[in-house]
Amino acid sequence: MKSKGMRIGILTAGGDCPGLNAAIRGVGKSAIVEYGMEVIGICSGFRGLIDREYVTLTENLLSGILTEGGTILRTSREKPFKNDNGTLDKVQTIKENYKELGLDCLICLGGNGTMKTAYQLHKEGLNIIGVPKTIDNDVWGTDVSFGFYSAVNIATEAIDRIHTTANSHKRIMVIEVMGHHAGWLALYSGIAGGGDVILIPEIPYTMESICSVLTKRYDERKPYSIVVVAEGIDTPKPKKSKGHYIAKKIMEYTGLETRETILGYIQRGGSPSPMDRVISTRLGAHAAELAHSGKFGFMTSLRDTDTVAVPLKEVAGKIKTVQKDDPLVKEARLLGTSFGD
Repeated sequence: MKSKGMRIGILTAGGDCPGLNAAIRGVGKSAIVEYGMEVIGICSGFRGLIDREYVTLTENLLSGILTEGGTILRTSREKPFKNDNGTLDKVQTIKENYKELGLDCLICLGGNGTMKTAYQLHKEGLNIIGVPKTIDNDVWGTDVSFGFYSAVNIATEAIDRIHTTANSHKRIMVIEVMGHHAGWLALYSGIAGGGDVILIPEIPYTMESICSVLTKRYDERKPYSIVVVAEGIDTPKPKKSKGHYIAKKIMEYTGLETRETILGYIQRGGSPSPMDRVISTRLGAHAAELAHSGKFGFMTSLRDTDTVAVPLKEVAGKIKTVQKDDPLVKEARLLGTSFGD
């Protein structure tokens, strides 16, 4: 397929994360400079395709956004295939607006939910390409998603700062990080931040095991302990957060002074790390290349050091989680890190 004269759309859907603007720039600049395409930015995710809210992206508009957090196109969690008992046929509206806008391809930047929607739209006959983003690093089919390394940096810096307070007050400090149903963010930031206990959804824990480790450290006159908790761990539906539940139980079991910190949305904000800028740019440029080649129904992906195309049908509905025998888990255990099991 000749790309000259192609008109492609690009949208960002789901939660925001560092690197979205860098990826928009990667797609847009490659499409415009290398392939002579016209690039249409769809605003507010799939909602923009329903409401026909869009902007033409030029080189000037893309200039200077590489280091910016958030997304210049804005985002939403609109799920067009979800029945919300409304009268509007969202999928049909998207198909009609795609055609009326004269789009030859739609590039969707998002996480698991977005990739599933992208595949469903592809089955409806639209030319779709996916680009994986999430701080959770749980998109199947790629070694890493952009946004992850920035979140690791943010969470690790927070843990570093909490170390000094924990040491000064001789406390156990529980830090809850994001990650949804996967433990990648807790695993990486926990290791990087020197966590003594790391709790992730993929490895079942017991309070007895956790408290045994913490009590032993106290008996060995180690003045403080750091417990990193993934938000997706299994708990008996705490009224507050998972971190609050774990901290409360540690206090009850050990009698040792314990405090919790919930990092929350700070992990999704701010300028992307240098690594995420590189990943975003590479995946974005590869998406433009796929559009130029007429290779639709695929997601751009990083495998080892290469950018590759993975069929969306293989990605949709799957989640990449931490395996119990993951090398990072094994190596953390060698250092004496407990996973509460």
